[in-house]
Amino acid sequence: MTSIFTKIINGEIPCYKVAENEFNIAFLDISPICYGHVLVVPKIQIDYIFDIEDNSYQQLWLFAKEVAKKIEKVVECKRIGVAVIGLEVPHTHIHLVPLNSVEDINFSKPKLSFPAKDLKELANKIMNTNS
Repeated sequence: MTSIFTKIINGEIPCYKVAENEFNIAFLDISPICYGHVLVVPKIQIDYIFDIEDNSYQQLWLFAKEVAKKIEKVVECKRIGVAVIGLEVPHTHIHLVPLNSVEDINFSKPKLSFPAKDLKELANKIMNTNS
């Protein structure tokens, strides 16, 4: 079955894209746990991150690192936290979460909502920042 992320990659569902290359895409989470929460997704739909072929796995993490560096330049934070949970969508993805404290990466806290205008502006800032 086609995942929501594959539909985003195929342009069937809009997103707030922050980065993209031949193999991966990164976009703002629509149910973020904090401002600047980004999802990094391989363009090939594979459910479990440890089932990804080695070269693609390495490329995914290098891409995530580039995106994290861009987020750090745009969103005020101490670090970018990383989480791979993989239960909510059957398509590998890495959460990049701006952190100021360990509580900022608590996925059980209520999800946030931001105006579309603010998300578009944030996505453009991240996309146009050099890593």
